[in-house]
Amino acid sequence: MIPQWKIYPRSQGHSTVYLQNVVTDPSITVGEYTTYDDFVHDPREFQKNNVLYHYPINREGLTIGKFCSIACGAKFLFNSANHALGSLSTYPFPIFFEEWNLDVENIPQAWDNKGDIVVGNDVWIGYEAVILAGVTIGDGAIIGTRAVVTKDVPPYTIVGGVPAKPIRSRFDEATIQALLALKWWDWPVERIAANLDAVQAGAIERLI
Repeated sequence: MIPQWKIYPRSQGHSTVYLQNVVTDPSITVGEYTTYDDFVHDPREFQKNNVLYHYPINREGLTIGKFCSIACGAKFLFNSANHALGSLSTYPFPIFFEEWNLDVENIPQAWDNKGDIVVGNDVWIGYEAVILAGVTIGDGAIIGTRAVVTKDVPPYTIVGGVPAKPIRSRFDEATIQALLALKWWDWPVERIAANLDAVQAGAIERLI
């Protein structure tokens, strides 16, 4: 377990943080060892700079698993960025309730609510990628640079583009199913450390 006081995983620089130890918003949950790197802004400001249109009135959540790697500028866009498409106008009248004499409780009618964002374990999110509300990203997936993810991403799938589309699977189906069953990210730290050579070599048969 990472001590709560440990923010920076690298002594050589402070552009990378353990995200779990800098997020304070209770509606954002981050697993152990997940990192965020930012060479433009202070990475400790992740929830301010990277989790956008995320307002308490929607009661929405962001869940990120363990051992994820999130690159500089990746953004998570929540429901208030979605103007209501069922309306005859894209103008968000309910937000400006005072101007139009509307009920403040009806502010959420200004946008379409597509739900939470859920990111699995061991996910790599590339530079300036954008993840939209309602999306679930499976374990082991890779999100390409500047991809815009509008739909769910299956486990161990590489996606890219605007909108993001599958490029290929990282492994064959048997290996994917074996990894999903192993859930190595839930192993004790000592077991993970003992298996790092096999993990880095891509040798699932050598895991112990």
